[in-house]
Amino acid sequence: MLTASASAFRIISYHDFAARRQHIQTGQNGLIALKAFHSGEMITGFHAGTIAATPTYLTVQTGLRRHITLEPDFLQYINHSCNPNVFFDTTKMQLIALRSIEPNDELTFFYPSTEWKMSQVFYCKCGQMNCLGEIKGAAFLSAEDRLRFRLTDFIVSKLAKRAARIKRA
Repeated sequence: MLTASASAFRIISYHDFAARRQHIQTGQNGLIALKAFHSGEMITGFHAGTIAATPTYLTVQTGLRRHITLEPDFLQYINHSCNPNVFFDTTKMQLIALRSIEPNDELTFFYPSTEWKMSQVFYCKCGQMNCLGEIKGAAFLSAEDRLRFRLTDFIVSKLAKRAARIKRA
């Protein structure tokens, strides 16, 4: 997460509840809240733009070999954090506030909450005390880390199936 003054950013577009902003020097985009949200509040609904069998860096996994682009498409600018403030509930197709969000807060989500295996592994630079470092997907989370984050129903199901297979072996 970038920690720079507001003058280091320019607004690219405004939407009902958020604005897409871009860091002037790096070109990195983010989605910034325009209003406050309470923990547990639905921020917006979303739906699948396109559906693919394989992931890309722009898709969200909703099932086995089912990866969607988000509509409205400006939701793709919600960046990763190891201390996220939003969650993509892919069962109800709703973006949910995980904690209180104030205007001008960057909206962030935990990428492994929706992704079994990331299409592009990356090293997180969120700067949080509990940062996981290398982000590869839910399949690679420790048992302790899996308890720290809200995960989609699909990811919870994959983890349960893997645990049952290991138990049988």
